[in-house]
Amino acid sequence: MPGASGRLERMGTASHRPRRLVAGAGLAVVVAAGVAVSALLPDTTATDITGDALYAVAAYLAVVLVAPSLGQLAVAGIAAGWCIAVELFQLTNIPLQVGAVFPPASLLLGTVFDTRDLLIYAVTVVLCASGDVIATWATERVRVMRGQRRRDPSLPAPP
Repeated sequence: MPGASGRLERMGTASHRPRRLVAGAGLAVVVAAGVAVSALLPDTTATDITGDALYAVAAYLAVVLVAPSLGQLAVAGIAAGWCIAVELFQLTNIPLQVGAVFPPASLLLGTVFDTRDLLIYAVTVVLCASGDVIATWATERVRVMRGQRRRDPSLPAPP
């Protein structure tokens, strides 16, 4: 089904405003959750994994916010690339030094390299892209159903 996947990939709508609005609202919620996890919960393996996952979700949503016309694969590639680049940058110890001088920078740059983080980023970005594909498909399906219903009022209302 190359046509269907291509349609999902291109987001074949005239306006990307709804996708951008959802991404912006989602990003605000995810950033707030990330700050809360960092500030309010003890530093454990669970909170570290949660923070990494939230970071990857934030990266995905930020790319959608900036470039809503990009397809899910492109967004996932950019988000994963950003997360991996930041994680590898931690090998230089520069993020650790910057965080010591300006602690909020640690939320964006992290502190120390951890290979587990790479896996968490990859899995999370794949889940984000999958959710984006499903949401896009459902939105397109509702649009099609609404269009058919306008032409034939006997058809049931879309879910």
